[in-house]
Amino acid sequence: MRRVAEAGGSVLTPEDKGYPERLREIYDPPAVLWIRGSVALLSRPGIAVVGTRQPSPYGAGMAELLSRDLANRRLVILSGMARGVDTAAHKGAIEAGGKTVAVWGTGIDVIYPKENKKLAESIVATGGTIVSEYPLGTFPAPQNFPIRNRILSGMSVGVLVIEAAEYSGTRITARCAMEQNRDVYAVPGNVTNKNAWGPNTLIKQGAKLTATWEDVWEDLPSQVRLQLEDELAAQRTDESKAGGTASLFSETPLTEHERLVMERLRHDEATQLDDLMERLEAELGSAEIFTALFELEIAGRVKQLPGKNYVRTF
Repeated sequence: MRRVAEAGGSVLTPEDKGYPERLREIYDPPAVLWIRGSVALLSRPGIAVVGTRQPSPYGAGMAELLSRDLANRRLVILSGMARGVDTAAHKGAIEAGGKTVAVWGTGIDVIYPKENKKLAESIVATGGTIVSEYPLGTFPAPQNFPIRNRILSGMSVGVLVIEAAEYSGTRITARCAMEQNRDVYAVPGNVTNKNAWGPNTLIKQGAKLTATWEDVWEDLPSQVRLQLEDELAAQRTDESKAGGTASLFSETPLTEHERLVMERLRHDEATQLDDLMERLEAELGSAEIFTALFELEIAGRVKQLPGKNYVRTF
């Protein structure tokens, strides 16, 4: 317990008042939860966003967009902080100023993957939570991750699947959700993409086809939706008293060059730099395009992917 405290963590068991009620309902709730961050967040209504570690630009863009929109409406975004869809989901929630919970398959003092160290720190710093059923020092053994997936679905009111191959671990989370009587949502994908197999098959089996945040919102249990709507109304009242409303993005208007570039980029499909320059050939010179892309990237409106591919972030 001293080591947990030194790591900035805490411990919960099913006998503790703060243990999430939804997790108590499942067949095999964890005997111990090791936690860094807000304990109260674990009991708030949330959506688990899961998917492949190698998403297409469309998959990563949809994960970030939907997580941002849902977090902006006070839903907690839960995921496993793996590469790919999980990482995009956590980042989307943080960008919205919302809360996110990362369920790890390691001890809360063992960051995996290592490149997500900054993300882990951001989750806690923004009022989010890292949670695991494994004690301090547990290394990332492959068998830990499928087992932890029942916690992801168990704490959520529903699971949103974005890109998953036929034999993906995401299928385990979806199956756990069904066994736990949780709603399952899926973003349809291009049938020629192997990672579309998971969500498209789930939709055929009865999962809710999801294209926007409204598709999730309208399917939430009525008491959850009413709770969130009341909180949103109170938040707007507070913001208006404070003399303004919060914005996800800078209010700085786009220049004409930036607007032209933005119009030719999409959030769900990458555009290669050479293609972009060809499309804008009649309107902008290469130097003007480079400058506009640089400014848009600094402002967080555009993201550069490997191979000089660009996508909009919203």
